[in-house]
Amino acid sequence: MSDVAMNDLSETPVRTRATDAKTVLAVEDLCTDFRTKAGSVRAVDGVSFELKAGEILAIVGESGSGKSVTSLSIMGLIPEPPGRIAGGRVFFDGQDLTKLTDRQLQKLRGSSLSMIFQEPMTSLNPVLSIGRQMTEGIRQHLGMSADQARRHAVEMMRRVSIPAPEHRLKEYPHQFSGGMLQRIMIAIAMSCNPKVLIADEPTTALDVTIQAQILELMQELRDMTGAAIMLITHDMGVVAETADRVIVMYAGQKIEEGSVEEVFRAPRHPYTLGLLGALPRLGQAGAVGDTELNEIPGVVPPLTDLPPGCRFSDRCSYATDKCRAETPPLETKRPGHIAACWHSDELESPT
Repeated sequence: MSDVAMNDLSETPVRTRATDAKTVLAVEDLCTDFRTKAGSVRAVDGVSFELKAGEILAIVGESGSGKSVTSLSIMGLIPEPPGRIAGGRVFFDGQDLTKLTDRQLQKLRGSSLSMIFQEPMTSLNPVLSIGRQMTEGIRQHLGMSADQARRHAVEMMRRVSIPAPEHRLKEYPHQFSGGMLQRIMIAIAMSCNPKVLIADEPTTALDVTIQAQILELMQELRDMTGAAIMLITHDMGVVAETADRVIVMYAGQKIEEGSVEEVFRAPRHPYTLGLLGALPRLGQAGAVGDTELNEIPGVVPPLTDLPPGCRFSDRCSYATDKCRAETPPLETKRPGHIAACWHSDELESPT
């Protein structure tokens, strides 16, 4: 858990970025289905958002909320079968990515559009040297010679604070720690100066010191290159420390979106309120006891057995018969702040 998560929410740092920045990625009503033994399920259901140049947008939610499937859908990495893009559009540089061929997508992946995967040890090939894996994309996308690509790889390794990069290019993934491998993944992802970087839980399983270094590194690279970053995470502390805007997902749907400052100050969905209430805070015991943390009761419903109406209704203390019968639409609660809840006005801000 990030150190920020342990501070009072009122101390969330305020980050202001230009509101007139160019939109580099636009997702419109994205739907992704998977075939299962129980039938077809919709893992991403009508998700829409925009990502602007130089912005860090966080997408948060519990496991099974559709965060990673959204990012893989954008990258065109959903395996078919059993998955497929069932609807919607994804615009990048004026192109609808859902209409491109695999060959056309391959030209974009790793260059203009890049991704840091959740598990670096499984994302890197264990039988190829780090140098081979770093220079392959550089040569392919930037057209450099082998020697030029090697020098560029060394520079990228220096940029992410890998010591003795000339020597370490010859080593293999098993010779690096988890934190170093994540730095290598960031170096690979940033080596061709992408316009959009998708980071799928880049700090999972890392200790808090390495986590802080990785997040700081991503922010520095954003500031240096102007890349837009889409950060997939389940950690609201990471969101507070890193992001400019946040999208909250639940059971495949977007249920709240706004600036980090606004959402943390006054969440408009009970699920978001629950996520914030579950954060540990230094010197403050949970409401249920001296050692227990607040928690959201229940679990995310299986996609094969979703409740009618609001999908969060069976876990929500604010739920009424209307919630259990009618799906709330996404509505503007404040300028730039939207949520899908019938009882937004009844929510109390986190203390």
